[in-house]
Amino acid sequence: MGYSQQRYKILKQKYAAQGNLAYYIELFGNFLAEREGYKELDGMEAIYFYLVHKFHWMPKDVRSMSFDDLRFVLSEEMVNWTAPPESRIE
Repeated sequence: MGYSQQRYKILKQKYAAQGNLAYYIELFGNFLAEREGYKELDGMEAIYFYLVHKFHWMPKDVRSMSFDDLRFVLSEEMVNWTAPPESRIE
């Protein structure tokens, strides 16, 4: 089964969007670590730690969440948050 150039373009956009979501969640983790005063954690580790403590979820459950689910759970926390200008790299 051959794919057209349009099909490849759609696939590339899909996976680029997933990568961008992961990147911005990681950046939000850096912000969250600073806001919460974490000394040893940043990025995804800060997000996992935060969710474990906020919701009393097991670490293994939090770590198994998809980026889409993490974004959903953090949506209220992320209101009005913007990524640092220096992180916006093409």
